[in-house]
This record gives sequence, C-alpha cells and structure tokens, in this order.
Amino acid sequence: MDAGKRIYFASDFHLGAPDATSSLEREKRIVKWLDTIKTDAAEIFLLGDTFDFWFEYYTVIPRGFVRLQGKIAELTDSGIQVHMFTGNHDMWLFDYFPKELNVTIHREPITREFGGKKFYIGHGDGLGPGDKGYKFIKQVFRNKVCQWLFARLHPNLGMSIGHLWSGRSRAYNIKYEEKFLGEENEWLVIYCKEILQKEHFDYFIFGHRHLPLDIKLSETSRYINLGEWFKSSPYACFDGKTVEMLQFEGLIS
Repeated sequence: MDAGKRIYFASDFHLGAPDATSSLEREKRIVKWLDTIKTDAAEIFLLGDTFDFWFEYYTVIPRGFVRLQGKIAELTDSGIQVHMFTGNHDMWLFDYFPKELNVTIHREPITREFGGKKFYIGHGDGLGPGDKGYKFIKQVFRNKVCQWLFARLHPNLGMSIGHLWSGRSRAYNIKYEEKFLGEENEWLVIYCKEILQKEHFDYFIFGHRHLPLDIKLSETSRYINLGEWFKSSPYACFDGKTVEMLQFEGLIS
C-alpha cells in the first residue's frame, strides 16, 4: 500500500428497498460517503447486496441507481479500484458493471494481502454449517440454464417477480438478522474458525449478516461483519496497520 492510502469496505446497501423514496435517500448517503473517502482510497470493496434485487437482461438493466453508478464510474476513472461481490439479492450481476464501469466482480470469497496483513473477504451467504435450503436455492439461481430461462421473461414481469421474492426473503430473515446468536451459533464465525485451522488470516470481512460484529477469533485474527445501511451507515477501513469499524454520519444536503 502507498503511504497515506486506505482500503474501505461496506456492504448490504439493498438499494431499491423498501421503497423508492427511502432507497433514493440511502443512495445519496452512499454517494456522499464515497465522496468523502475518494481522496485517500486505494481500493473500495462493496461486499454484496448492493441492490435489493438485480437482474441484467442482455440489453436491459434495472431502472434507477444512476447516482451510484455515476460515482463508481468517477472513482474507477480516477484510478481507484472498485470491487463488487455478488450477494444473495444481487447474484445476477453479469458484465454490465465490468464493461461500463470498470468494476471487478467477485462471486466467491477472495483472499488478499495488504500491508503484510492477510484478508479473507466475501459476502458470506451459504458459508458455514446449516441453511441447507438456501444453499440448494443458490445453486438453482446460479445455474446458467435457469438464468437463461428467467431472462426469457419480459423485464416488467421478471423484475416484479424478483422484487416480490426479495421482499419476502428480507421479511423472513429480519428477526434473525438483528440478533446476535453467540459465537457458537454464528455460522460465519464457525466457518472462519474452520478456515483458521488450515490457514492463518488476520481479518475475515463479510457482509450478509445485518449486524455489525467485530469478534476476536484468536490473538491475531478478527472476524468483522459490516452490517447494513437501512438504519445506519457502517463501514470498515484498513489504514495499513489495522482495521477499524466506523460509522458515516454525513448529512445529505
């Protein structure tokens, strides 16, 4: 890392939910946050569920979110690398963001090293024990044939079905998402500890779990969950030495 540069992480913006008005306000807040960090950002990682639902047809993308897209284009044009992970709500990101906005898309967890520290980074869905129903559905949704069949639907119908599914998924999981289950019951914590038995990482950073968490896994390893942007604006920053959990308080003028 260059001196004075930082790595930023945020997740679960869920743009488009629960309605257009609140989504637009959240989008403006995200853009304002990106404006404040662009002066020292080396790389920016958006760890999934950027959108509450997203499906790219060959010549059609979902309506809206132009402020965020424009800001991302500005960042990548200036030389800042922006990474987007697919989440369980927007796994149908295909080639639009890489081709139009020069964004790097990740569909699985990745490992990186910054400043001599090892990072394990991902959205977090489908990892660890349990949740077998979702793991099966995820395989169906990622199947190329199923994606091709869904793309045969008219966008008006396809997007309506997608938003209906997405809303029901959020409603079903809301009680679980806001309650800490204890280390022994947190699937991602269990997953991280299993990884640590095979290989050391200084930081495990995930989204998906709508609860900001910073858990010490060992003397030299931490699990960090970034939380969501519905009720607050959490993010993490690595300054070359350590990762700090922060809260963006910028007002929208």
